[in-house]
Amino acid sequence: MITFDNTSKSYGGTSAIAGLNLNIARGELVVLIGPSGSGKSTALKMINRMVDHDGGRILLDGKEIYSFNVRDLRRRMGYAIQSVGLFPHWTVERNIATVPQLLGWSAERIEARVTELLTLFAMDPVQYRTRLPHQLSGGQQQRVGVARALAADPDVLLMDEPFGALDPVTRAALQLELKRVHQASGKTIVLVTHDIDEALLLATRIVLLREGRIVQIGTPLELLSAPVDEFVEDFLGRADRGLKLLSLRPIAPLVTPLVVATSPGTPHASIAHTATVREAISCMAVHAVSALRVEDAAGATVGQVNAADLLAPAAHG
Repeated sequence: MITFDNTSKSYGGTSAIAGLNLNIARGELVVLIGPSGSGKSTALKMINRMVDHDGGRILLDGKEIYSFNVRDLRRRMGYAIQSVGLFPHWTVERNIATVPQLLGWSAERIEARVTELLTLFAMDPVQYRTRLPHQLSGGQQQRVGVARALAADPDVLLMDEPFGALDPVTRAALQLELKRVHQASGKTIVLVTHDIDEALLLATRIVLLREGRIVQIGTPLELLSAPVDEFVEDFLGRADRGLKLLSLRPIAPLVTPLVVATSPGTPHASIAHTATVREAISCMAVHAVSALRVEDAAGATVGQVNAADLLAPAAHG
């Protein structure tokens, strides 16, 4: 869907992006990450021509982005940034409706879309549509900002450090919200972050940049399992790379039948069936146990997981 074809960008003779080749497929959530000055934000902004590339090509659905009228191009791409940028004297509804109104949507269609998006982001439309930005928490403002970027049903959502200014609890909640929205909508999302844990949680693929060039590209599991060099290993976090690997592995394949309830070995502490191996090990440490009861979404017991199985080599192959 989006193709960088030997794309370059320089500022005053200094290369910010050098010969970038990258294909982003429809429906992917690709995270651009790297140290400061690696070119990740420049690469993102070149997609919607907020920054013009000066070498190579960028294609959207096979067409060079310079062949589009810049307004038409940007209307196909939602854009969400860290500072949100909501209009302070406009209601939530009017903020979300900004682009649909520019496109001439009917009032009925706009109302329905606002309702749909507020519902998607777990904000009661009746309660929130008439509120002003200052009446919202930081996390709620960020939700409205992303909803606004999605309002006109764009082909692509571009996100530049969208959660960087939020507290850790709100940030973690919105990361999970974005992951859910991506799975529900199937949108193509390109996200810039400096947070490797955020990248590992959200990405279908990670593009690690250094000095305007791709150092490694792959799924989170591929990067953690086989970093190409010491730079990648250090950037991923050499000391806790093993723990990060455990956070990518679900406990579901390791669930075994529950020990008979009358047995003294029956686990009493529980964990959700959607948990990761890392979460299960953490829960065992907190409760000082070596087994956990596993529950489904309705709270029904489906089995148990044992520490020995979580730590066995076969569990990590």
